[in-house]
Amino acid sequence: MGNKSRNLFLIPYVFWIALFVVAPIILVLFYSFRGLDGSFTLSNYQHFFSSTYFQLTLSSFWYAFLITLFTLLISYPTALVLTKMRHKQLWLLLIIVPSWINILLKVYAFLGILGTYGPFNAFLDVIGIGAVQLLFTDFSFVFVSVYIFIPFMILPIFNALDKLNPAFVDASRDLGASSFETFRKVIFPLTINGVKAGCQLVFIPALSLFMITRLIAGNQVITLGTAIEQHFLVTQDWGMGSTIAVFLIIAMIIIMFLSGNRKWGLTSGKKA
Repeated sequence: MGNKSRNLFLIPYVFWIALFVVAPIILVLFYSFRGLDGSFTLSNYQHFFSSTYFQLTLSSFWYAFLITLFTLLISYPTALVLTKMRHKQLWLLLIIVPSWINILLKVYAFLGILGTYGPFNAFLDVIGIGAVQLLFTDFSFVFVSVYIFIPFMILPIFNALDKLNPAFVDASRDLGASSFETFRKVIFPLTINGVKAGCQLVFIPALSLFMITRLIAGNQVITLGTAIEQHFLVTQDWGMGSTIAVFLIIAMIIIMFLSGNRKWGLTSGKKA
């Protein structure tokens, strides 16, 4: 009876996965083999491996790497400080709340902030640097992307740090390790799963960004997400757009596999 009840509860989950995960992937895969005239073709995959799309793929991974790196460099120290503060849950909530705001509204806000007559350039004028072109640059694209993804990186790292047994840190210091050595050999290795989870939450969506590239970077930055949008909405070449989406899905699966959590023994250094 117990097994039958569990199987019954699995039906809605299986239905959801089949309808909203498996079916869309099959549909994308189907369209990737269709040409502009609707006939079966392999030309979309031949075009994808051309130099243009290869450079586009490298560019997308490079920008996703930069966004993830800068987000991690900001988020880890922030999460570390948060765990040592009073009312840390309240401060964490204040960091997470901006992620509830629609991303389009935040992007439009940055159009004003980074604009020629925005507060950022006004500050540069005050300190004597003068107004500079911030919008429609690589810097603005990475800057805004990092801001948007910071809460998604902080949360898993904070959870990992908050669950860290302080006895390990105390033992390290009692044995004469410096603060840096304690961080490098104790704190960071024991919270690496939080770092991996945060990197997944940032790197994978960063590969397919297109709204920020449109509005903030002014198409000066072209990613796989931008290319998919153009093929579906501008050129109406759904086959090529689906082909790019297929490789993007494959890349995401590989990244999730490589960065998947693995439990390691604390003393033996071997897989538990």
